[in-house]
Amino acid sequence: MRILIVGAGATGGYFGGRLAAVGRDVSFLVRPGRAAQLRQGGLQILSPSHGDLVLHPQIVEAGDLAAPYDAVLLSVKAYALEAAMADLAPAIGPDTMLVPILNGMRHLETLTERFGSAVLGGVCKVATELDAGGRIHQLAALQELSFGEQDGSLSPRVEALAAAMQGAGFTARASTAILQEMWEKWVMLATLGGITCLMRGHVGAVNSVPGGSAFAASLLQEIAGVAVAAGHPPATALMQRLAAGFTDPASTQTSSMYRDLAKGRPIEGAQIIGDLLVRARGCGLETPLLATMDVHLGVYSATS
Repeated sequence: MRILIVGAGATGGYFGGRLAAVGRDVSFLVRPGRAAQLRQGGLQILSPSHGDLVLHPQIVEAGDLAAPYDAVLLSVKAYALEAAMADLAPAIGPDTMLVPILNGMRHLETLTERFGSAVLGGVCKVATELDAGGRIHQLAALQELSFGEQDGSLSPRVEALAAAMQGAGFTARASTAILQEMWEKWVMLATLGGITCLMRGHVGAVNSVPGGSAFAASLLQEIAGVAVAAGHPPATALMQRLAAGFTDPASTQTSSMYRDLAKGRPIEGAQIIGDLLVRARGCGLETPLLATMDVHLGVYSATS
């Protein structure tokens, strides 16, 4: 199976690198700056949990795509989606699977409008970040990739994709409930992003001050209420785990959005928080904490 990874950043570079390291036919579609970086120093992964990796992968740039791929893993930031769609379009053929692993849900609608039935749902669970030198640092042991048809069927093409991704060191799983999984991850990300970005600290720091735990618990319930209204209520066990984790004064957990914000980088506020607020209002919900978060991140994006 010929696999194209769109983006060689913290997420796409991690999963694509692991696949390439075990001999899968993987190419990376990257912009000129990242291409030069990869050609000079290789794709570097630093992982205390699963071992370091340095390899020199196959690289293509926009305009160089000559034929469709069997699978395209889209791993750019949500604010780069429009440009990425234009770049990857020549890689999409009648039998191509396009697997986006972006945050939120709006990207799925945008991609399906453009590429139709090629688009699967996708969820990744990994904590990684890119340093100034382009190296990928894995921050926690979790590494999982799930994907599936939007209608929940277990199609032969999804089974083939799952088979192609086995043996690369991470969990690769075909899902018959991928939209539910995407919503549940969105609830988690939006809450964690809200706690850390609005309060400018890790989870434990927020919960160590008076009112911090009450704020975190209230934000989780407010955001979960949007998922319920949209027809995707988070599982009870998940809500219990999130509630315990997000109100833990000993936790040093942060969100990737907070880490980007702290470094003055662009953030996915519109996709993770803003779109959730739009859907809440569409369902007639009052979500004051979510609205406050949206304004807060909007000010950052407008002034940074």
